[in-house]
Amino acid sequence: MNRKLLIVSALLLFSFLAWGQSRPDALREYRLGNLDKAIEICLLELEDSPGNMDSYTVLCWSLIKQGDYQKALEYSEEGLSHNYNDIRVLEIAGEANYYLGKNLDALKHFERYCVLAPTGDRIELVYFFMGEIFIRLGEYNHADIAFTTAVYHSPNSAKWWARLGYAREMAEDYRFALEAYDKSLTLNPSSTESLRGRERVEQKMGNG
Repeated sequence: MNRKLLIVSALLLFSFLAWGQSRPDALREYRLGNLDKAIEICLLELEDSPGNMDSYTVLCWSLIKQGDYQKALEYSEEGLSHNYNDIRVLEIAGEANYYLGKNLDALKHFERYCVLAPTGDRIELVYFFMGEIFIRLGEYNHADIAFTTAVYHSPNSAKWWARLGYAREMAEDYRFALEAYDKSLTLNPSSTESLRGRERVEQKMGNG
C-alpha cells in the first residue's frame, strides 16, 4: 500500500513539474523578442486571472516596445484600477502618456513612481522622461533637476548628459551647460548633439 502511494505521489509530482515547464512564459517570450506571443500569453492569463499585475506588466512592456502606445496606456490604466501602487505599471502608464504627448498625465504617474520607489529599477529612466517633459513645457530649471538626477543614477549615458547640457543652455546657465556637454563628449566624442550644443554655448558666452 505504501509503495503504491509512493508511486502515485511520484507520478503526480512528475506531471506537475512537466506542466510547469511546458506552461507558456510571457516574460521569456518578451525577452526573446517574440512580442506578439508574449501579448497573446498575457491576454490569456488575464482572462484566467483578472488583476494579475505580472501579466499587465509584460503585456504593456510588449505593447510599448511595439510602439502601440494607446493600447499600452489602456491596459496600464486597467491594471492600475486593480493596484494603483504597482510601480511597474505606473512607469508604463507614464511612458505611454509621454509618447502620446500627454505631458501632465505622464508627469502625474512619474512623480508617483518617484514617491513610491525612489530607488526603483527604472528610476533613472523616469527622471529622464520627466526632464524631456519639462523641456517640452519650457520649464528648463526643472528639466535641469530631472536630468541631473537621471545622470546621477546612470552616469554613463552620453545622450542624457547632452540633454542636461541643453536644459542648462536653455536656462542660460552656460558654464554648467558646457560642463554637461563636455561630459557627454568624454563618453561619446562623436555626439553631434553635444558638439553643436557646445559650439552654440561658446558663441553665446563670447557674445555676452
